[in-house]
Amino acid sequence: MVALSFKAQFAGPILAGTKRQTIRNRKHPPKPGDTLQLYVGMRTKHCRKIMPDVICTEVALIVITVDRAHPEIIAELDFGEFKLRDHEIERFAVADGFAASEGCSARRAMGNFWLRHHGPGLFAGHVIRWEAK
Repeated sequence: MVALSFKAQFAGPILAGTKRQTIRNRKHPPKPGDTLQLYVGMRTKHCRKIMPDVICTEVALIVITVDRAHPEIIAELDFGEFKLRDHEIERFAVADGFAASEGCSARRAMGNFWLRHHGPGLFAGHVIRWEAK
C-alpha cells in the first residue's frame, strides 16, 4: 500500500472522480496494481482518509516547465516521447484537479500552484493515475 497526502482543495475533485491522478517526485513511486490510500493532512491531527482505497493504473515520467514569465506559467508538459500542446495542457490541468475560473484558465491555476509550491524551472517526477477498486 502507498499512502498519498493531498491539500484540502483536492478532496472534492477526488471524491467527485474528476481528479484521478497526482504528480509526485518519489524515489520509489507506486507500480500499476498497487493499492493507494488517499488522505488529506497526513502527519497532522486533522488527517482524514478521502475515500476508500484505489488501485494504481498507470505511472508515467513527466517533466513540468514552470516559467513565471510565460502567460500561463505552465510553459511545457513533457512526457519524454511527446510534449502536450496548449489545449492538451489545459485538459491535463483539469484532470489534475484545477478548475478554470473567470479570467483564469485551469492551466494558469495549476501554474500558480506549482510556482507557489515548487518554484520556477523544471520539475521531474511521475504522474500517478488510479481507478476505484
